[in-house]
Amino acid sequence: MKYLFIFAIAFGLAWSITPLTIALGHRWYLTDQPGGRRKHHGEVSRLGGVALFVGFIGAGALVFGLSDSGIWSPMGAEDHKLLIGVMVGSVIIFLFGLWDDGQELPAWPQFATQFVVALVAISFDIIFQRATFPILGYQEFPNWITYPLTIFWVMGMINTVNWLDGLDGLAAGVTAIASLLFAIHAYHLGQNVVALFPLALAAACLGFLPYNFHPARVFMGSSGSMLLGYALASLSILAPAKVATALLVLGIPILDVAWLIVYRWRQRGNPMMAGRDHLHYRLFDRGFSQRQIVLGYYIFCAAFGLLALLITDRIFKLVAMIVMSGLTLLLLWRLKVKE
Repeated sequence: MKYLFIFAIAFGLAWSITPLTIALGHRWYLTDQPGGRRKHHGEVSRLGGVALFVGFIGAGALVFGLSDSGIWSPMGAEDHKLLIGVMVGSVIIFLFGLWDDGQELPAWPQFATQFVVALVAISFDIIFQRATFPILGYQEFPNWITYPLTIFWVMGMINTVNWLDGLDGLAAGVTAIASLLFAIHAYHLGQNVVALFPLALAAACLGFLPYNFHPARVFMGSSGSMLLGYALASLSILAPAKVATALLVLGIPILDVAWLIVYRWRQRGNPMMAGRDHLHYRLFDRGFSQRQIVLGYYIFCAAFGLLALLITDRIFKLVAMIVMSGLTLLLLWRLKVKE
């Protein structure tokens, strides 16, 4: 019952507040104009991240309130610390993203803030401390590996979602799929409280999505994409094997980012320069509609994410990752050589 309650709260908050963000975006001239990478029509508010933030953080705060007040079962000390880290980092990255939406800052403050929230995660013990590999088995990392790996994962995930936010409904829908799979996985592992947070994140995305799906009436902006990236990064670390789920469900956008960094560096010398060379843009330029591309992403991300839940053998998970990586890289290469 508590899962349905938290889902309804997060969904309801995001769904009801999004129209307000549309109106405020136009009133405060925080809108995206037609042209450039985006092919939308008319001015579109970029304040949608506010609705995602209120839905996710509002539902998360309610979980803490009900647990601390004794209405629900008390939260364990370890879960309490970890989930506070999720919330604190989310607030910081959201506020910075909101500033970026208003000022359109250069790349270096974005990376600096991403590094800061990665350190926030580490300070709350949200770290890559151990992993189970297909052949090597269970491995525990020393700090000199754990901390850089955590920073790389958090910053990488934030930029993955940020770059994924190029077509209407793409980033919100993929995040909803990943978060639902995280919630199911955490529940199966007995992490009943932890499961509420990815569930709230998914619900907030689904409440926002009706306004963001093509043709979008609102964009999530940097405040939304960076919030979703940090939340996914931190929540994926909170349970064993959820990183494998993240790598499978988000494998296509992750490989797209890795491919583009190398490609842009070789072609232009600046991997951070914006452009229409993302996979979803290339598909759009080949004649696929926004809805076809977005729904295709949904299907592939959900399919490979479900494999992570249904396959228990580590070797088969590795095979699934290899197949997914091979198909994605082949598609990227085919689209590249046609340019």
